[in-house]
Amino acid sequence: MKFFSVLIITVLTTFCSAQSNGPKISSTWVADNGDGTYKNPILYADYSDPDVIRVGNDYFMTASSFNAAPGLPILHSKDMINWVLVNHALPMQVPVETFKIPQHGKGVWAPSIRYHNEEIYIYWGDPDFGIYMVKTKDPFGEWDKPVLVMEGKGLIDPSPLWDDDGNAYLVHAYAGSRTGVKSLLSVNKMNVEGTKVLDQGIHVFDGHENHKTVEGSKFYKRNGYYYIFAPAGGVSTGWQLILRSKNIYGPYEEKVVLEQGSTTINGPHQGAWVETQTGESWFYHFQDVDAYGRIVHLQPMQWKNDWPVMGKDLDKNGIGEPIATYKKPDVGSAHHIITPQETDMFTNFGIGLQWQWNANPEVVWHAKLPGNHFLRLFAIKLPADATNLWMVPNLLLQKFPAPTFEASTKITLVPEEAEQGKSAGLIIMGMDYAKLSIKHDSNGYFLTQNVALKAEEGTPEQLQEKVSLKSNSVYLKVNIEGPDAMCQFSFSENGKKYTKIGKPFKAQPGKWMGAKIGLFCISTQEAKRGGYADIDWFKISN
Repeated sequence: MKFFSVLIITVLTTFCSAQSNGPKISSTWVADNGDGTYKNPILYADYSDPDVIRVGNDYFMTASSFNAAPGLPILHSKDMINWVLVNHALPMQVPVETFKIPQHGKGVWAPSIRYHNEEIYIYWGDPDFGIYMVKTKDPFGEWDKPVLVMEGKGLIDPSPLWDDDGNAYLVHAYAGSRTGVKSLLSVNKMNVEGTKVLDQGIHVFDGHENHKTVEGSKFYKRNGYYYIFAPAGGVSTGWQLILRSKNIYGPYEEKVVLEQGSTTINGPHQGAWVETQTGESWFYHFQDVDAYGRIVHLQPMQWKNDWPVMGKDLDKNGIGEPIATYKKPDVGSAHHIITPQETDMFTNFGIGLQWQWNANPEVVWHAKLPGNHFLRLFAIKLPADATNLWMVPNLLLQKFPAPTFEASTKITLVPEEAEQGKSAGLIIMGMDYAKLSIKHDSNGYFLTQNVALKAEEGTPEQLQEKVSLKSNSVYLKVNIEGPDAMCQFSFSENGKKYTKIGKPFKAQPGKWMGAKIGLFCISTQEAKRGGYADIDWFKISN
């Protein structure tokens, strides 16, 4: 533990010094109230199915990333409230070739992060390939290549447990969309290295009668009891279930410990029990808020008769309900306010960690040269059968950071030899999407604002408005207003006076994820090769 703590201090210092002006504080959402209390959600962003561990004085979070690359975000905190992105554990989705094409809703489902033998492990289920694991001694640095621990379709939501006697186990759930059966939890024995299951497993809980869609299992041991923390009842409407037994294979007792009740926090479930340095217990969970994705909350937690008690029992029915604000966890010391990255001025060596591609990236999609304070996106040709941007891999996207915010950018389009067919712009991506594009033809440069409804079905884009431009540079902006995520695009040719373009658009979630905002640069199949767009900056503001 001593070596690991020194490593964290060294690498974190290097990470922070590498930022252009140090960690930034968001102008759109800050959970730390600055007075010793915090408000929920602690992250108003789609860090879906969060899991958290403490290693010494440091906390690490990971979350589902589905088809986005890089995957498995690694967030770091010193006080459980203030988080910053520091890495991704999965630079490329696996299998690499499969995920070179967008695989919406597939990929990394519900990871579990654990610390064992001075290494950090992450297990996750890919519903089409099986259960994978990656590990590292340095969470800020390189992670080992993924290992397929258990091959098979429909195996999801795994969580390991290394028992006191040295044996290792894995609990997991099943995806009904792949197996035809769900609402089951099973336990498999693993080798002590945690790299392979050793048996077919034993079903330990069946939720079909009282806890349908039980999944998201997390394995713990305390006071001689084996605990499985598992959500049930559905993503947006469910509750948090706790199972416990003196035998790892059961029978398991059950108790519901957290529900929406009289609050506005729907489906408060699926997350992590974390214990602070001072012995306090806390529970992280998500809330599904449609286009904004599954945002992260933190509930106080206590133990009573060896059952966890979460949140506050407002209606006195013995089940906790989520709190809106509370005193911060006691971690033994105070820490500065920080928030995950949003704005990118493209002044660092590479692009910010907040960015993810729509598929495994190719090196020729972009260039961020040392000393160049802009991002260059190359005009990559659309897939031959593309009817819209749903299956376009080179979309550079990030999560919505708050219920209300503004995103702006400056783009210069350089078509090179092409007379037409190159375009770049700003996009709100989801099952429906909207974009604002700078384009060109023989008459010059112009803007189009387009919408694609039911994009997954291949519906062509609809033109909302077209405006001529004086040059190949333009300032683009979109305002997003909560709680319905209504989006309004606007543009400027001088960066000062903006004009609205197109109709308001209601952002929609993607497949198992929230809507995203980002950039693109594309080419039609017919256009001559070459062309690019230079992005001066991308700003998120209130």
